[in-house]
Amino acid sequence: MFARAMASPHHPILAQIIPIRRCNLSCTYCNEYDRHSAPVPAEEMLRRIDKLGALGTSIITFSGGEPTLHPDLDLLIQRVRERGAIATLITNGYFLVPERIKRLNRAGLDYLQISIDNVQPDDVSKKSLKVLDRKLEWLAQYAEFDVTINSVLGSAIAQPEDAYTIAARARELGFNSTVGILHDGEGQLAALNRRQRSAYDRILGLGTGLFSFAHLDAFQQNTIRGLPNPWHCPAGGRFLYICEEGLVHYCSQQRGTPGIPLAQYTPDDLRREGAKTKGCAPFCTISCVHQTAMLDEFRTRPRETLSGIVARRKQRDPEWQTPSSIKLLEAMFLRDSRMRDFFGAIALRLFGIRQGAKR
Repeated sequence: MFARAMASPHHPILAQIIPIRRCNLSCTYCNEYDRHSAPVPAEEMLRRIDKLGALGTSIITFSGGEPTLHPDLDLLIQRVRERGAIATLITNGYFLVPERIKRLNRAGLDYLQISIDNVQPDDVSKKSLKVLDRKLEWLAQYAEFDVTINSVLGSAIAQPEDAYTIAARARELGFNSTVGILHDGEGQLAALNRRQRSAYDRILGLGTGLFSFAHLDAFQQNTIRGLPNPWHCPAGGRFLYICEEGLVHYCSQQRGTPGIPLAQYTPDDLRREGAKTKGCAPFCTISCVHQTAMLDEFRTRPRETLSGIVARRKQRDPEWQTPSSIKLLEAMFLRDSRMRDFFGAIALRLFGIRQGAKR
């Protein structure tokens, strides 16, 4: 995925697709579900996956609603893998019994994410550690795919300290952990208060990989303070959101724009919509779109981006030492243009990517 993102500036890096809008829960802060919608027919979902494959999409994520309610989800995951994309799933985790996890293994799922909102269920959310902890233990025992547990901070969450408890439990079970800032109904941020920021800082203290998207460096540092982020949102191009009706939208919080049927979406649409300035971008909290933008930043400004990531890590942890793998990356791709071209050609060949692709 990374190699393809570096080789071409126009294909979608990540597409979220909705196989069913219905959810078995009704979290009060969520605007992405209903209680009645039928699953999108499997034949139609397969056509949409094939179209995303034709557009060169690197990662296809099933979201909802609750995607595990779709009766043919395993078939859809298999189709994503057959089209050469990475298959990922965002779920509330309620249906993850051992046999279901094993079926996801057989289908070829690459990655799964669960957001857990609190330790004890309350009127806001039933996605609690108390309810889901046994599911997490089963995932640790049976899952052959990567698992990330996302804890949440924001005004709707009564006990911000719960986010640290959830993150620590995820690490204890061997999972990745992230923390999300809860957005409003339009995907916009509200600054964190002192208790929430304290919980956020404790989660940072658990440590994270240098390139982890868990905290998104400067993006989330501005977000928790209620400050705007100066960035270009690539939604509609590098990131796509496909609703249950098969329309392309910028993201889950900007449904209706551009509203073009996926079946009719073209490379020209990718370039045009991805290049547009979005008025909602400065205060956006949609981290999956931030992630695609970070990859493009690395593609266009590799030296500055890598230097900034390393500098912010050292600022957070003065005793941290740059690992040998990062020094090798700098030597291979940043210091010498001849070495960059040489190793770049090798990397593209290893990943089966045509060297003539636009950079």
